[in-house]
Amino acid sequence: MVLNPFTTFVFDLFIFSAIIITAYTVNFYYLAFLSRKRKDIPSTLDWGTPSVTIQLPIYNEKYVAKRLVDAVCNLDYPKDKMRIMVCDDSDDDTVELLEEVVNDHQKQGFQIEHIRRGTRKGYKAGALKHAMQTTDTDLVAIFDADFIPPTWFLKQAIPHFSKPGIGLVQCRWGHVNENYSTITQVQALSLDFHFLVEQKAKSNSHLFMNFNGTAGIWRRGCIEDAGGWHTATLVEDLDLSYRAQMKGWKCVFLPDIVVDAELPAQMNAAKRQQFRWAKGSIQCAVKLLSDVMLQRKIAIEAKIQAFIQLTRHIVYPLMLIQFLALPILLAGQINLYVVSFLPALTIATYLAMGPGAYIVIIQSMYDKSWKSKAKLLPALLVYNAGMSVNNTVAVFDAIIGKKNEFLRTPKYGIVTKDDDWRNKAYNLPFTQTTLLEIFFGVYGIMGIFVSIFSNNPIFVPIILLQTIGFFYIAYMSLSHTRFKKNNSHNVKRLTKKEKTANRIYKLAMVGILGIIVFGGYMAISGYNTDIYPLDRIRGNLDGIVSSSDPDVIRNHLVSIQTDLNIVMKNIPETTDASGKVIAKNPVWIFGTESTNFLRIQNDVDAMFAGLDEIASVSKDNAAYHTGMIDVHQRALSLQISIMDATPYMYVSPANMMFSAIWIAAIIGIFAILKRKKEQLKKIDVINNVHLETN
Repeated sequence: MVLNPFTTFVFDLFIFSAIIITAYTVNFYYLAFLSRKRKDIPSTLDWGTPSVTIQLPIYNEKYVAKRLVDAVCNLDYPKDKMRIMVCDDSDDDTVELLEEVVNDHQKQGFQIEHIRRGTRKGYKAGALKHAMQTTDTDLVAIFDADFIPPTWFLKQAIPHFSKPGIGLVQCRWGHVNENYSTITQVQALSLDFHFLVEQKAKSNSHLFMNFNGTAGIWRRGCIEDAGGWHTATLVEDLDLSYRAQMKGWKCVFLPDIVVDAELPAQMNAAKRQQFRWAKGSIQCAVKLLSDVMLQRKIAIEAKIQAFIQLTRHIVYPLMLIQFLALPILLAGQINLYVVSFLPALTIATYLAMGPGAYIVIIQSMYDKSWKSKAKLLPALLVYNAGMSVNNTVAVFDAIIGKKNEFLRTPKYGIVTKDDDWRNKAYNLPFTQTTLLEIFFGVYGIMGIFVSIFSNNPIFVPIILLQTIGFFYIAYMSLSHTRFKKNNSHNVKRLTKKEKTANRIYKLAMVGILGIIVFGGYMAISGYNTDIYPLDRIRGNLDGIVSSSDPDVIRNHLVSIQTDLNIVMKNIPETTDASGKVIAKNPVWIFGTESTNFLRIQNDVDAMFAGLDEIASVSKDNAAYHTGMIDVHQRALSLQISIMDATPYMYVSPANMMFSAIWIAAIIGIFAILKRKKEQLKKIDVINNVHLETN
C-alpha cells in the first residue's frame, strides 16, 4: 500500500514510539527478574549506638509537623547520641507550632533545634545544605514532614553501615493512609513497584539506585565526598545519590524496614508530586548522564540502567504521541495488527505485555495478599494513562530549561477514611494542564468512533483505557479544587469571600461540563458528516474491486455518489480568474490533484459511463473484460485518494476554527477562576498586614 508523506510520517512516529515504550517496559520486567534473584541482605556488625543527626526539612506543614517531631523524639535511642535539626522554612502557623513543640522536647532533655534560615533559597536542598554546615556526626538521617519513623528505626538501620563503603541506607516507604481512597491505593501500588522491584534489583550491586529523599540514612563523609547537596534540580535526592555512586560509594535498600508516610489524598497534590519527580529526573539526565557515560569504571550495564532510570519519563510524551497517531492511522486504513490475519492476537499481545506480566510481578511481591492488589491494576493503568499529560508537560519543562520552583506536596494528617482534607489549608486548585486532559479525553472519544467505523474495533479497549484516564484525572482535578486560604487567622474573616469563590467555581464547573458535552456532540456530528462518509466510500470501493457484476457495481457507485455529495458540501472551493470552480480539496495547504474531490467526482462519472458501455457488450467479449479492468483500476486509485484525503478532513479550517473557539472558551473560564484566586490572595495579604500592625 502506498502511503502519502503525512501518513508515512505519522506511521513512522507511531512505530518509533512503540519500540521505545516496549524497550522501557521490557527493562522493567528485567528488573523484576533481578529483584527476585537478589534476596540477600548485606551482613551487619554490632555498631553500638553511634551519634546521629536527624534532619527534618519542613515547609508549611502544620497538620503533620508535630506528628513527625514527636515520632522522632520517641525513637528508641539514647538522647545524648541523637541530635535533631528541625529545618523550618515555613511562613505560616507551622512556625509557632514547631517553636512550641521543640521547646517542649528541649525541656525533656532532647538535643533538638528549631532552625530558621529566613529564606527559601534552594528549597529543600538549600535547607539540607544549610544544616550540613553545623552537622558533626558521622551519620545523617532525613525524614520528610509526612513520615512516621517507628521507634526501632535507628537500631535496625544503623548496623548496615558496618562496612565502610556503604554511603546510604534507604528504607522502604509504608502507606499510613493507603486505603483512604482509590487515588491513595493506586499510588501505594505504584510506589511498591518502585521499591520492591527497582530498588531491590539495584541495591548493593553495580547498578545505580537512588535515594528517595526521606526515610534514609547517609554517611556524612559520603555526602561531603559527593559534593554536598545541589540546588540545580528539583530532585536533589536523585542527584546526590548518583554523584555518590559515581565516587564509588554503595547504596543499600532495606525492604524489611518500613517507614509509614502519608500519600497525597487530593488529586492536584498527587499531580504536583508526579510533576516534580518527572521534571527533576529529566533535569538530572541533562546534568549527570554525560558524566555517567564517560566514566570508565562504571559497568556497561550500570550505564544502561542509569540512562533508563533518568530518562524513563519520556515514555509519557511517547504515550501521547501514540494516542494522537492511532486514530489517524486507523482512519487511513493502515494495518496495525501484530499478525495481519489474526487481529485478536494484537489485543492478546497487549494483555501479555501489560496486565498479564504485571500480575505475575504482583504475585511475587505480595505473596498471599496478591489478589487484592491485582484488583487495583485496572485503576493503576487508568491513573497512569491519565497522568501522562501532566508528566509530559513536566518533561518539556525540563527539556526547555524552564526555571525551577520546588512546589511541595501538601499533606493534611490523613490516616483513616473518616479524616477529611477538603476544608483544610493548602488545598491546590486545578491548573491549565486540566484543559489538555479534557482535550485528550474528547480526542479519545473521536478515536473510539474512528476505530469502530474503520472496522478496527480491536483497538477500542486501548483507546478507551487512556480516554477514561484523561477524563478521570481531569474530573478529580476539578472536583478536588477548593478556594481555602492557608492562614488560619483569617478563616472567619474570609468566609463570605470563600463562599463567593466557591459559587463562581461551581458555575465554572457547569460551564466547563457544558462546553465538554457540546464539544463532544460537535465532534461526533462532524465525524458523521466529514469522515464517516469517506469510510463508507472506501467500503463501497472495496465492493467494486471484488465484484464483476455491473448491477452490483452500479449500486456501489450510487452509494458513493451520495456520500460524495455530503462530503463535498464542506470542502472549500478553488476558482480560477473567471470564477469557475477548478478544485475542491481538503488539503488547503499544498494540495495535490490526488485529493481533489472534483477529480474524484469525474472518476466516478467515468465509471458510470464505463458501466453503460459494458452493459451493451457480451461478457465473453474482450471489450467487457477491458472495461471491467478499467473500472477496477479506477476504484483502486480512488481508494488511495480517499485514504490520502481522510487525515486532512480532521484539520479542515472549520474544524480548526471550532477547536480554537472551544479551547478559548475553556481558557476563558480558567482566567475567571485565576482572577478570583488572585483577588483572594490580595485580601489575604491585606489581612496579614492588618494583623501584624495590630
